[in-house]
Amino acid sequence: PAPRWWNPLSHAAYALAMDAVEPRVLALLDAGRAGDAATAAIEGYGSDVFGYLRSNLDDEDDARDAFSMWADDLWKGLPGFRRESSLRAWIYRLAWHAACRLRRDPYRARGVRLPTSAASRLAASAAASTVATGSRRAGLDRLRARLPPEDRTLLTLRLDRELEWEEAAAVLSAEGAAVNATA
Repeated sequence: PAPRWWNPLSHAAYALAMDAVEPRVLALLDAGRAGDAATAAIEGYGSDVFGYLRSNLDDEDDARDAFSMWADDLWKGLPGFRRESSLRAWIYRLAWHAACRLRRDPYRARGVRLPTSAASRLAASAAASTVATGSRRAGLDRLRARLPPEDRTLLTLRLDRELEWEEAAAVLSAEGAAVNATA
């Protein structure tokens, strides 16, 4: 049986919305419009990525800093996306790496801001559109805060973002390392 908080209609709508983003971004990339593709990716995935970072980092400002790093990485890296995984898994991998960089070097993470540009305006807009809802969300956030970062990421990616296990493993795998689906 599904948990009491499970709402199949909202999850189905979420899945449909996410399924529509990737083909649009890839079509823009194929058309040589990398800037438009990055814009579509940030607009389509931004609020989810910010929510993911917020649930995996203990501080709102840290989540915003990591989100800015993610948006910058996405903007710079999207033209080189090799399509070895789904775009969604690659985007969460960028977010995971941004969070890890922030944890390793908080001074650098707090000192680096995106310049005022299209990327920073999109990042700010997507982050601002994310709203936590109710006491249920606060309770889940408190439980998640007790987990180590890797476990928080697995929980968020698998349950909240509905990534397949192999995609979630690809997010956490070392750069260039093969993904063991059974792991």
